[in-house]
Amino acid sequence: MEKPACDRPRLACRVKARCFFYMRVLMLGWEFPPHNSGGLGVACEGLAKALLQSDVEVLFVLPRRIDAGESRVPLVFADIGKVTVKTVDTALSPYMTSSAYNELRLKLPGNIYGATLFEEVARYAIAIRDIAEREQFDVIHAHDWLSFLAGIEAKRVSKKPLVLHVHATGYDQSGKNGVDSRVFAIEKLGFEAADAVVTVSGYTKSMVEGFYGVPQEKIHVVYNGVEAHKHEGDRGDILKLKREGKKLVLFVGRLSLHKGPDYFLRAAQRTLEYYPDAYFVVSGGGEMEWQVIDLAAKLGIGDRVFFAGFVRGAELDRLYRAADLYVLPSVSEPFGIAPLEALINGTPVLVSKQSGVAEVLSHALKVDFWDTDEMANQIIAVLKNEPLSRQLTVYGKEEAYRLTWKRAAEKCRELYGKLLAGIAAEK
Repeated sequence: MEKPACDRPRLACRVKARCFFYMRVLMLGWEFPPHNSGGLGVACEGLAKALLQSDVEVLFVLPRRIDAGESRVPLVFADIGKVTVKTVDTALSPYMTSSAYNELRLKLPGNIYGATLFEEVARYAIAIRDIAEREQFDVIHAHDWLSFLAGIEAKRVSKKPLVLHVHATGYDQSGKNGVDSRVFAIEKLGFEAADAVVTVSGYTKSMVEGFYGVPQEKIHVVYNGVEAHKHEGDRGDILKLKREGKKLVLFVGRLSLHKGPDYFLRAAQRTLEYYPDAYFVVSGGGEMEWQVIDLAAKLGIGDRVFFAGFVRGAELDRLYRAADLYVLPSVSEPFGIAPLEALINGTPVLVSKQSGVAEVLSHALKVDFWDTDEMANQIIAVLKNEPLSRQLTVYGKEEAYRLTWKRAAEKCRELYGKLLAGIAAEK
């Protein structure tokens, strides 16, 4: 695709940090490393950094409570430019539920925040208006439902095309057990207003098309990626158990219904009946934390399960490298970045068939999330069979290397170009 000439004043065509930007994107998200609590922030950083390398400048807006004097935080990526991060004063955060918002609001000073989570989502949309009127950009790119109303408002003010990026839906996060009608209404409104919808897998595309009634031609699949250079290193023995020759099976993810940590523990119980030298590590936080701790005790495996809490960066890499197998037992998983991180670190993976990442990994074991007996069988097979473990690791790692954020950014950049070209053709 040829770079358009700078014949429109709204195009941000300029040289910045030795990088030629021919397009500027207003991106609305919920977290950005190192201030992240899950995979959404990892995905936002990976995509934003890769867009910079594809000559797309990013203005990233975060809803974060800050001092009034703090208006922008430039995040610099080596010599390829910077993502400019703006913040607005809202009480929203990733993975927030209505009950969590109500608890948080009681602790907040003043009375500027919405009485409910949904009022705060609407207030954030109003706050975006000032940024959309003041800043220059060519495309709006909003991540997940909390930012959909803000994206719609930005489109109304600027008349720019709107791309909605679906990392998870309310239907996913309810474990396909009844989405909150208010969340559904916002998602449906956003899908109708969007010029294009990006999903992180074909699995999620089918859900958005079938459950939300979005036309197939409006949906574009862009798989998540992984930054290989971040995860290189020798396999590490970080626990005394490893030095004693014990086997470790790892779960990394939010402790919530759709991630299936309870199924992981039930599979662990079955595994220990036939392979007593295994230990299980659960890393993550979330609303089910005390429930899964209690479940481990009730299943009689409390002494074989370690709860590591939320870890990130080098500490998480060491955890991946210490494990003999990573398990993603999700009930409904739009994609799942953690299995790619595990493979890059040299650890084989077992993923649920109900995950988007299962679409792009041939050299991974796969199982239905509810079949904990078969999950245990496959865990035991890897722990006992070194040739199988080695094959899954070698070929799985090769697949993970091919899933780059650069490829994801190129697809988004191509989509932006088509939307802008369509608008130009209509004039």
